[in-house]
Amino acid sequence: MLTLCGFPVSNYYNKVKLALLEKGVVFAEEHASARTKDEAMLEASPLGKIPFLRTPHGVVCESQAILEYIDAAYPQPALMPADPFAAAKVRELTTFIDWHLEIVARQLYGHAFFGGAVLHENYLARIRKQLETNIAAFKRLAKFSPYVAGETFTQADCAAFASLPLVGMASKASFGEDLLLAGGVDYKPYIKLVSERASAQKVVADRKAAQSTPS
Repeated sequence: MLTLCGFPVSNYYNKVKLALLEKGVVFAEEHASARTKDEAMLEASPLGKIPFLRTPHGVVCESQAILEYIDAAYPQPALMPADPFAAAKVRELTTFIDWHLEIVARQLYGHAFFGGAVLHENYLARIRKQLETNIAAFKRLAKFSPYVAGETFTQADCAAFASLPLVGMASKASFGEDLLLAGGVDYKPYIKLVSERASAQKVVADRKAAQSTPS
């Protein structure tokens, strides 16, 4: 059996969880904190990051590597197109979401979500400029027709559903406006569409339950 390790407030954990649920794979969940740096944690995830996945063959870390493993080990329903170019475009979009949007916006999370200190205005200005540039680039690639890569639900949707709302909320908290919407990326109808899927409803319900549970 597979065991997904991490916690359901993490968007990268939920990116993987959504893929597992979409495929109907039986899996267990195991709480693991990114703050833990003991030897057992580092054996599973050398940078002490979550999520990681325990498999019958060993442990895999990094959310995108996990998704590639899941899709190869459990090919149906496919979350990647069979056509090589279409598959490359899905990977391209996922890279943009994870590395050019979410990781940049993550610099805002301390203040936006956790009551941290407001960042210096020069630092905020740099983050805003980078986000605006990257959002304009993402807009050129995203289809939303109806899914982010086109007509079918793919790995890119696992990333988009987990991370786009965070980018929007963090930018609004920090800059007074949702930079995705300001940049012409009307992602909210898309999030509503994906939210109708049973897999997404399970991810959201579990995340809300975890957020309401005292740590």
